[in-house]
Amino acid sequence: MRRVLVAAAIAAPFLMGALSASAADRDVVFRFQDPAILESSALIATGDLMVTTNDSGDSARVFTVDPDTGATLGTISWGGAAADVEAMAPARGGQVWVADIGDNLGKRHDISVTRIPVGPADATVSGTTYPLEFRDGPRDAEALLAHPTTGRLYVVSKGVLGGQFYVAPKTLRTAAPNRLTTLGAAPGLVTDGAFFPDGKHLVVRTYSRAVVYRFPSLEVVGTVDLPRQQQGEGIAVAPDGRIYLSSEGVHAEVLRITLPKKIQQAMSTEPSESPTATPSEASSPGETAESQDQGETDDPEVFPWVIGGLVGVVMLIVLVRSLRPR
Repeated sequence: MRRVLVAAAIAAPFLMGALSASAADRDVVFRFQDPAILESSALIATGDLMVTTNDSGDSARVFTVDPDTGATLGTISWGGAAADVEAMAPARGGQVWVADIGDNLGKRHDISVTRIPVGPADATVSGTTYPLEFRDGPRDAEALLAHPTTGRLYVVSKGVLGGQFYVAPKTLRTAAPNRLTTLGAAPGLVTDGAFFPDGKHLVVRTYSRAVVYRFPSLEVVGTVDLPRQQQGEGIAVAPDGRIYLSSEGVHAEVLRITLPKKIQQAMSTEPSESPTATPSEASSPGETAESQDQGETDDPEVFPWVIGGLVGVVMLIVLVRSLRPR
C-alpha cells in the first residue's frame, strides 16, 4: 500500500495538470428549469428564444426556453425516430435545423438534418429531412453550422486527435444522400459551433476551449479557455453577437462569455491575405470541395487527456500489483 501512496503522490501533479484548465469569468444567464432537459448537447439563441436538444437516447424533440428565466416555453416534436441528435443550427422563417449526426462507432449510413418550425408553445410539427453522407466515410460529428447569409450548412466531425470541416451542397435533396465534402482541419473533440452574424467568422467549441475562425479561409483568429461546466457541449451566437454556452446535466447553467479584446480586435481587422476561394466557389453540389491547409488547428487539450489517461493506467497497474498476495 505504501507503494500505492507514493505512486499517487508522484502522479497527483500530473493529474491536476491534466484535469485543470484556465477559464474565463462565469456569467450565469439562467438555469434550465425543465428536468426533461438533462443532456443539452446543442444550443441556438434566436434573441427571443433559446432552443436546445438532448443528447442521444431522447425522442425526436427540441425545447424552446425563455432566455430570462430558463423556463421551458415549448416542446417541439416531429415525426420519425431520432438515433443520435447532437447538433442544431438556426434556419430562416422561425425554423431550426436539427442534426442527427452522432456516430460514436463510425458506422452509420443514416445521418440526416431535419428542418422544423419552433415557437413558444408545445407542438407536433412536420419536418423536412435531408439525408447526409460524408465523402470519406462514416464518422462521428456533433457540430452543425448554418451561414447567416447563404443558409448553407456545414458539419464539423469529432475526432480525438482532430476533426474536419465539411460543407453540404448548396441545394439539398430529400430523395438521396447529400454528400459532405471536406474544407479543412478542425480541432479535436469539437462538440458544437456557430457562425457570427457577419458571416465572416465562426466559432467552434470543445469541452474546454473555443476557437474563432475567419470564414471562408478558416484562418484561426484566436482561442479562448471556457469556464468550467459539468460537461459543456453547446455554443450559440445570438443575433447581437453575444456568445452562450450550455452543458449537460439536470438544471444546468447557461453561461454568457465575452471574447478577449485581442480576439475582438483581430475579428474587426481584415486579414492581410485574401482567401483562396469561398466554399461556394470551391464546389458545386456534385463536386468535391478543395481541401485547404489551415495550419495550426490541432487541439492542445487532447494531450492533457492523453497524459491523464496514461498516468491513470500506471497508477492502476501499481495498485493491482500491490494488492497481489505475497
